[in-house]
Amino acid sequence: MADEEREASASAAGGGGGGRGTDSKDLQQQSKALDSLTDHVEDRQLDSSRVQQAIASIAASSEADRNAQRLKDKELAAVKINQADVDVIANELELDKKIAERMLREHKGDAVAAIRSFLQ
Repeated sequence: MADEEREASASAAGGGGGGRGTDSKDLQQQSKALDSLTDHVEDRQLDSSRVQQAIASIAASSEADRNAQRLKDKELAAVKINQADVDVIANELELDKKIAERMLREHKGDAVAAIRSFLQ
């Protein structure tokens, strides 16, 4: 009786008589489709040396950016500014004093130029 139930469920799943030939074709098509997907993934795997080169390039670029920022910060620190100008800019534009000081340094201590650049 169990064999008859298996055959009945197989024919229901296969769509009726003669389903075994169709099932094997479907399985072959599915197998080919799966193989093509896995082949695609294998083709796209990255070469480890290219990955290492990319990481090294990013690290070098990042280091160069940090060095440029340090140099710019050093140059800005050398600019003489008036603390009263910092207070005026911070109060009038409702900015943090550090931001007002940086704006003033970026404009070589010229309060009017710093305010104009902020308003534009």
